[in-house]
Amino acid sequence: MNSKKIKKIATWIIVPLMAAIFILDIATVVIGNKYAREHYPVKESFSYEYGDDRIHFLNTANSDAIIIESNGRFAMIDAGEGNNNPRRKTDYKGFETEVINYIKKVCINDKGEVYLDFILGSHCHYDHIGCYHAIITDTEVGIGKAYFKKFNAETAKDYEVEKWKIDEVYNEIINDLNNRNIEVSYYIPEKISFGDFTLEFFNTVTPSELNGEGENASSIGIKVIKGDKTAFLAADITKSCGLEPLLGDKIGDIDLLKIGHHGYFGSSSTEFLDCLNPEIAIVTNHLGKIYPNVKWNLIMHSNLPIYATYDNNGIIATFNDSDEIILTNDIH
Repeated sequence: MNSKKIKKIATWIIVPLMAAIFILDIATVVIGNKYAREHYPVKESFSYEYGDDRIHFLNTANSDAIIIESNGRFAMIDAGEGNNNPRRKTDYKGFETEVINYIKKVCINDKGEVYLDFILGSHCHYDHIGCYHAIITDTEVGIGKAYFKKFNAETAKDYEVEKWKIDEVYNEIINDLNNRNIEVSYYIPEKISFGDFTLEFFNTVTPSELNGEGENASSIGIKVIKGDKTAFLAADITKSCGLEPLLGDKIGDIDLLKIGHHGYFGSSSTEFLDCLNPEIAIVTNHLGKIYPNVKWNLIMHSNLPIYATYDNNGIIATFNDSDEIILTNDIH
């Protein structure tokens, strides 16, 4: 069979397949938009009309920057992508200015200081911890403590170290913290109280059987609990890195899921969703960038509304005193 005929057959197969995926993806989004009306966000006013126990999901495109707030206390879980990602070969503007401006606008303690009780890096990918360099070196931002696992090269894939320089990114942040005499804890507690919230930490020690599965396998997941309502911040936890099967049953039922790995390949398997049974999904990305099979699992399998931080210009989930989660958007 000559090459022209092979190409023609391949075209006949691939083009209809891609068209079918595209149509199914559109249909899934339409259905998802219908579900989303159940918790449709209203514009954030920062008047605290729903309470002061909140999770802020910042709009940093397809990176994670999350602030937990309760009773005038603030903590940061990941910081978004900075301006100097080693993976990018061309100039790229990250979100350092936007993230720092937001912190200075919102994270004001009862002494009038810009202050984070603690910061945490879920793992060493630049789209999660890249902005920490700018935050830590800004002396107008007070930081009480920093939680970071020790970097383990055995977990990472070779290209993550050789091309993405995740070890260098990590070391820079630890040096920044040391230069400001900010306490660094390499021990991650399993549970702490934080205002009205209880925070539970998962994968605090990466299992050795996940060595070589990539830095996503080091992801620390955080369960946020107030009364009968819970959220799970899934960092880059995926089935493909081996964490979803290990953690699903341990996490248990939740109400709000911050989708793992920005909705990319390997996240939000049906088995994982069945363990968690969430009612709301938030993705730190553009809705259109979520992989079609992940969208299908979330919307068609679990009947979940998905709210994208990019499309909503950031989202705040407020846990009110009536055991409700209220979503507001346009927070920047």
